[in-house]
Amino acid sequence: MTEWMKPGCCAVITGGANGIGLAAAKAYAAAGMSVVIADKDEAALANAQDQLGAADILAVPCDVSDLASVEDLRDRAFDRFGAVHCLMNNAGVALPAGAPWESRDALDTIVNVNLMGVINGCQAFIPAMLDSGVAGAIINTGSKQGITRPPGNFAYNLSKAGVVAYTESVAHALRQIDGGGLTAHLLVPGFVYSAMVSRFLPEKPDGAWTVEETVDFMLAALQRGDFYILCPDNETPRAVDEKRIRWNADDIVQNRPALSRWHPDYADEFAAFMKDETDQ
Repeated sequence: MTEWMKPGCCAVITGGANGIGLAAAKAYAAAGMSVVIADKDEAALANAQDQLGAADILAVPCDVSDLASVEDLRDRAFDRFGAVHCLMNNAGVALPAGAPWESRDALDTIVNVNLMGVINGCQAFIPAMLDSGVAGAIINTGSKQGITRPPGNFAYNLSKAGVVAYTESVAHALRQIDGGGLTAHLLVPGFVYSAMVSRFLPEKPDGAWTVEETVDFMLAALQRGDFYILCPDNETPRAVDEKRIRWNADDIVQNRPALSRWHPDYADEFAAFMKDETDQ
């Protein structure tokens, strides 16, 4: 496994009370790591701590949109365990946001949690992790919606597109540090049956992966040293994701209308482009 995923090392996970965050916490704890789970929902946080059982766990209430709260999380993690080897900025929120010129409150909430929460985590933890000289990883949870940006929730797309751009910058900056032991990685989940989804769908759809499958895929990708951890699921294989991403990028190259994948004038062309994959 990765150099930092072993007994004596520590992982900090925001959004750690459920979903992918809790599944990652369980995997890290099973590897003998100390784990700090952080979440705004204190009841869910207490339940998650109970699920993690006798492992060396610290549960910290935290609002990732508030830098002071994230700095408190950092201080408590370092005070308890002496070092942090993995920071997983995983906390996220999805809210309906209307048209791009509407829903300022929803926009502010989504951006402050999904994007600024990642930035706050990195700015609070990375300097301390670098100072301690550990080998470790920064894992930021993005979304395919931040890459292909489908119509429907401009605020969520914006926040996750920002996570992509910011995490790329973090990865590049860490590479410039001679002898630096930190790497950055972008987790891009597929369709995952998490708490965010189960609120609307009481039973897991066949097309969705479990959170455990997603974490298993993430850990294998980290072992390979992947930056873009692009997860498939039971309805979308990687080949389909790749072609959708390529079409989206070609909107710029070919000077097509914005989001041409959803433009009626390009429906037939897009269907033909995807035909080899959708026929599988």
